[in-house]
Amino acid sequence: MSESEPQEIVARFGDDLRRVKDEIGKMIVGQDEIVDGVLTCLLAGGQALLEGVPGLGKTMLVRTLANALQLSFSRIQFTPDLMPADILGTTVMTDVGGAPRIEFRKGPVFANIVLADEINRATPKTQSAMLEVMQEHTVTVANHTYVLDEPYFVLATQNPLEMEGTYPLPEAQLDRFLFKLHVGFPSREELHAILDRTTGNERPEVTPVMNRDTILTMRKVVRDVAVSHHVKDYAIRVLEATHPDRPSAPEKVKRFVRFGGSPRGAQAMLLAAKIHAVMEGRFAAAIDDVRWAMRPALRHRVILNFEGEAEGVAADAVLEDILASVKETG
Repeated sequence: MSESEPQEIVARFGDDLRRVKDEIGKMIVGQDEIVDGVLTCLLAGGQALLEGVPGLGKTMLVRTLANALQLSFSRIQFTPDLMPADILGTTVMTDVGGAPRIEFRKGPVFANIVLADEINRATPKTQSAMLEVMQEHTVTVANHTYVLDEPYFVLATQNPLEMEGTYPLPEAQLDRFLFKLHVGFPSREELHAILDRTTGNERPEVTPVMNRDTILTMRKVVRDVAVSHHVKDYAIRVLEATHPDRPSAPEKVKRFVRFGGSPRGAQAMLLAAKIHAVMEGRFAAAIDDVRWAMRPALRHRVILNFEGEAEGVAADAVLEDILASVKETG
């Protein structure tokens, strides 16, 4: 790679992402942090978990992203009576020209972008059916394994307010998500813009600006972004500080945390830091990029103990304490 190539790659990468964001901005007001987080998960080849009350545009965001990227899209509304075959697909007997034949009919997980709406409403049996899909990008039915088309991206949502009839996601499944993103309530100015767009006759049209080949190329590019040893070491020390039995753990972690983040947490921080660096026009990740990725990469991997839950301690508050205590050089 010549000296000028990284700058050219970064410039092209940035232009492509800006065009995607512009198209999303036609339908989604604000939520810049959420859009950056979702794009980061897509480019990293990971999955995203969105948490927020209904009506904040989560479905619209995913559908708009699929249209702008020319990718197939499906939406699964999870309910307690949903069975694994309802999402994976099933084998059926058909009659072709008088001859019976068994064929596999694909379920809604066979799309490039899958919206798993209110995933915590599904039973553990159905949730477990998503584990192979999310981690391996394959579906196994009747001893036959089907490989899903790339890019493959699952964006799951859960409602943090309504707990009746829900099944909390187990830690093993939460760990499969690269990011957990909090969708906040819009400001007054943003609400004005939302009402203007949704209560009139005009409806913006989303123009496709990228395709699957471009996305797969961008995924390879971010893997080549340079990361120095001290940046990698910082990510490791941040992860270690989430474990209450480590000497480097701050007081809030020792008091309120039961389990810290897994090695996947460090992988998520470092890969997201690479993508954020390219988004910012650099071909080398810095400590500030790790800091940007730290909260969405770890907030669902830090498990609070009984005291933390009883006192209503937020995982983000614990992570803020870690950021303040972990020095750039250790």
